[in-house]
Amino acid sequence: MANQEIHFAIAITRTCGSGGGSYIGKKLAQDYGIDVYDRRLLRLASEDSGINESVFAGADETTKKTLLYRVSQHIYNGEVIPPESGNFVSDQNLFNYQAKVLRELLDRESYVCIGRAADFVLRDKPNVVSVYLDAPYECRVAREMERQGIGRAAAVRYINHLDKYRNAYYVYHTGRQWKNPANYDLCLDTSALGLDNCVELIKEYIRLKFGAEVRS
Repeated sequence: MANQEIHFAIAITRTCGSGGGSYIGKKLAQDYGIDVYDRRLLRLASEDSGINESVFAGADETTKKTLLYRVSQHIYNGEVIPPESGNFVSDQNLFNYQAKVLRELLDRESYVCIGRAADFVLRDKPNVVSVYLDAPYECRVAREMERQGIGRAAAVRYINHLDKYRNAYYVYHTGRQWKNPANYDLCLDTSALGLDNCVELIKEYIRLKFGAEVRS
């Protein structure tokens, strides 16, 4: 693969307060001249499925407030539910269409994806680098206190709530544990390395894994 031009994807998973997801994702995209897909993926999935984008956005928000992900699993298997089905606009199918878009995009362009269990969705693709970003808990609390201008108790509640949701979302759609390092190519401590050094390390990993012949 080192001598072949390829498109590639960087799939970023991050804990709340690690500070790296948005910054690192955007910096990588800027350096490579490629796009970042996070909530933008909702629009593309809407266009692909014909389901109104507001339905995707609404599902994103409402599932954070329900017990859905705690009581069942629907592991992504590459299929989408047809329009004639009563489950066409289910949370499962909304995820399926996002996954379909991510897989098809990789045939046409390089990109960064933040969240969306992209590491699992693209797990059979050789031209993917999956990255897990974390930091010590107290560092994450301090970061959220500063970022949001809130007290420690509020920051702890915010981090615990969002981490719990992200873990449940990941388990529900993948059947795997969110924080298992075996799921990822790189696991980085953003506090120890600093965000810009994380960017450079990821770029060096890509260079070593794919060689110089990667393209946007």
